[in-house]
Amino acid sequence: MPVLEVENLKKHFPVQRGLLRRTVAKVKAVDGVSFSIRPGETLCLVGESGCGKSTVGKLALRLIEPTEGSIRIGGEEVTRLSGGEMRAYRRRIQMVFQDPYASLNPRLKAGQIVGEPLENYSDASGSEQEQTIAALFEKVGLRPDAMRRYPFEFSGGQRQRLGIARALALNPAVIVADEPVSALDVSVQAQVLNLLMDLQEELGLAYLFVSHDLGVVEHIGHRIAVMYLGQIVELADKDALFADPQHPYTQALISAAPLPDPRARRERIVLEGDVPSPMRPPSGCRFHTRCPFSFDRCFVEEPRLKPSREDGRLVACHLRD
Repeated sequence: MPVLEVENLKKHFPVQRGLLRRTVAKVKAVDGVSFSIRPGETLCLVGESGCGKSTVGKLALRLIEPTEGSIRIGGEEVTRLSGGEMRAYRRRIQMVFQDPYASLNPRLKAGQIVGEPLENYSDASGSEQEQTIAALFEKVGLRPDAMRRYPFEFSGGQRQRLGIARALALNPAVIVADEPVSALDVSVQAQVLNLLMDLQEELGLAYLFVSHDLGVVEHIGHRIAVMYLGQIVELADKDALFADPQHPYTQALISAAPLPDPRARRERIVLEGDVPSPMRPPSGCRFHTRCPFSFDRCFVEEPRLKPSREDGRLVACHLRD
């Protein structure tokens, strides 16, 4: 049974103008996204900046409220729960933020930061809570005596380990990781990614991993959902997606990714034009304004995300009908 299920999720931000703040348009940041994540699985959301992938993560946590759609955690619908009713479910889904410098309170010591979820949600106190915090520090590769240091005394990679320890404090089933290594040096990125993978294997965690870096996604992901202008255009197992991408946008993304071997060559697909505004997405297929293979049907009919092969791959493209 999936631990996180999202169905037809939408988030439209109103654009207000004038003295009376009338709504004159809506930014369709997320517009009909559906997926599920099983225990021990990493689903990666990839796409260029502004495609809505980080917004999906915030919606899954209900840090922002969805305009429409369904979010189920452990089979329970949570979109209609009040703040008080959501409290029980917040233990089951936690977040690791992108910026390890801005996501930690500089006025608190490291032990207080990691222990804050325990203060809010657990009955543990005193020495019992301190032992739990020390165990979390060791689990993420930090010395327990670092509990008494402030965030500015840690490196970027160590701060992100603190963020991971804080997310683990309540034994969640799902962790939303919003570009957790993009602010780190490449060598430190590998250490943090390997830590996340080790924790997943040990604890059976499910990850919703948001990233724009295909190299990172290829390393940590099990399945990959490619987003464009607020919608998923392709969802497939990692190996299948990198070996044979089906959607023209996925093909262009992968062709732009650098290869580890400098002598290797890959045909580059250069997309023409700019990404349309999410306030006024194109009719039909949203990618048709930049797609080198678009034809008449693409201009008027929006493709549905549906199976294109027996391997379970989903593609939203009229070319694959």
